[in-house]
Amino acid sequence: MPKIFNHILFFLTMKKISSIMFSKSLLPLLTLLILTAAACGSRIISDHSSSDLISDGVVHRVGEEGIISLYDSAAAAAATEETCEQSYGFLPCTKTALGNVFLIVVYGYLMYLAATYLSSGSELLLEILGPGLIGGLFLPMLGALPDAMLILVSGISGTAAAAQSQVSVGIGLLAGSTVMLLTAIWGTCCIVGKCDIENSTAVDLKDTKGLSLTGSGVTTDIWTSYAAMIMAVSVLPFIVVQLPQLFHSTSGRHLAVLIALIISLSLLVTYCLYQVFQPWIQTRKLAYVKHKHVISGILKHLKKHSLGRLFTDHGTPNVEVIEKLFNSIDENGDGHLSHAELKALVVGMRLEEINLDENDAVAKVMKDFDKSCDDKVDLHEFIAGVEKWLYEARGSNGSSPGAGANTIKYIDDFHEETRREHSLLGEDQSDEIVEGVENPRKVAIKAGLLLLLGTIIAAVFADPLVDAVNNFSSATSIPSFFISFIALPLATNSSEAVSAIIFATRKKKRSASLTFSELYGAVTMNNLLCLSVFLAIVYARGLIWNFSSEVLVILIVCVVMGVLGSIRTTFPLWTCLIAFTLYPFSLVLVYVLDYVFGWS
Repeated sequence: MPKIFNHILFFLTMKKISSIMFSKSLLPLLTLLILTAAACGSRIISDHSSSDLISDGVVHRVGEEGIISLYDSAAAAAATEETCEQSYGFLPCTKTALGNVFLIVVYGYLMYLAATYLSSGSELLLEILGPGLIGGLFLPMLGALPDAMLILVSGISGTAAAAQSQVSVGIGLLAGSTVMLLTAIWGTCCIVGKCDIENSTAVDLKDTKGLSLTGSGVTTDIWTSYAAMIMAVSVLPFIVVQLPQLFHSTSGRHLAVLIALIISLSLLVTYCLYQVFQPWIQTRKLAYVKHKHVISGILKHLKKHSLGRLFTDHGTPNVEVIEKLFNSIDENGDGHLSHAELKALVVGMRLEEINLDENDAVAKVMKDFDKSCDDKVDLHEFIAGVEKWLYEARGSNGSSPGAGANTIKYIDDFHEETRREHSLLGEDQSDEIVEGVENPRKVAIKAGLLLLLGTIIAAVFADPLVDAVNNFSSATSIPSFFISFIALPLATNSSEAVSAIIFATRKKKRSASLTFSELYGAVTMNNLLCLSVFLAIVYARGLIWNFSSEVLVILIVCVVMGVLGSIRTTFPLWTCLIAFTLYPFSLVLVYVLDYVFGWS
């Protein structure tokens, strides 16, 4: 008991000193290191080979074997206890279950700090450099760095036999991170971000229906559906590496690992390139859909103010009606439509729902109509342009089946289709105010230090954390897979999880889209980057791929949630039940397959 009180007193004293000497950002790290050192005792190492020992007042017994010190019973018990190997020769370790729980908590929190520093540094870097190469390539890899580091150290050290035993920690972390993000975190984000669903769409900031399974939920944009599709495709390397087991073949397992590694790296490069160019693709797609919506708006406006039908009984454009519309727009009667007259037409349509840039819209209309390139539209150009738009509207997929020569209902259908397309794409920065960075140099230095600190912490404490998990598994006879499946993702993915949940509470379509896109992207990086690291270890060290149940769990969760995210943009609360159910289902499935059917 006195020793415990001494440790507590030592910890409190050092914590007080550290609060004076260090900033708050480093205080948790220092506190945990002190607490770990204080809670773990040292072991006595003595050399009994020498007979030239100086008496220290302790009673000795001399025998034929030499001089033997008479330690007290506690010291003798400690001397006979099985020792553990200290990481780096100085970090504490223990063989007891309770001691390893403590070490898992400490080292896990340090990995959480590493993930937090990497996330904070990434966000600061993104503020300065923006999306593209940094946002698409560099930052997603940094987000997966703690997981990749733990997977790397789980199989890179020790003998091949020891590595074969330890890699279960890596596959447990890989499966646990994927399952946690797509089940518990996905469902939680859906609940905290729920809004009232009206006309199959969640209404921003309106939450009056409580926990209605069908009346409340979230809506995302089409880009989030694309992210879900990509995530579902990213499981392809898992399928390839599993083919030899599927066909009960033992000769091609090593080759299958190599092929899966090549496919995984290829998909990783492709995904990073997509992330780099996605902002440009998104901007171009959004501009195209806006232009289509302007076209449909102009046609609807012309239909409303026309003095007859825009199509004749024969299904051809009615030139006389189009000419009257031209004259009504030509305010000065000079036989040409100027930029100002077209702008008055666009402004009169009042398309506020798409956040329209009127000058840009007029420029594109002018480009469609002005074939003579004289910066004005004459009657013949106007008729030809309107005819082209009318045929495009009639051939649209949104046309009503009953639309024909005697009706122009398809114009309304075309307008509604373009409005829906724009809504699915989302509005680029429509509800976010982006402020410039006041001191880019200072922010860049801070970002670099945070990234460096996070990387160092992840690299240093990944190996001790894996050792603690294996030692706890040995002490309790609990398979290390289940420990790493449940515990380690809480450390390495907590930062992403908390950030996603907080962002989802904004209860907007844009925030929901970014939240779920982040979750899908994190799982994709797990399936590609972390799996590539794992496959490289298995191939380089000649390990046996024997993770059929774990792969099956990853496939089921990714495919189910990927398909669900791909075919829907609105998720009522009942979809959360699917997500939450998949987590315990995954644990039970692995246990049954490995320990009942003997897959492992």
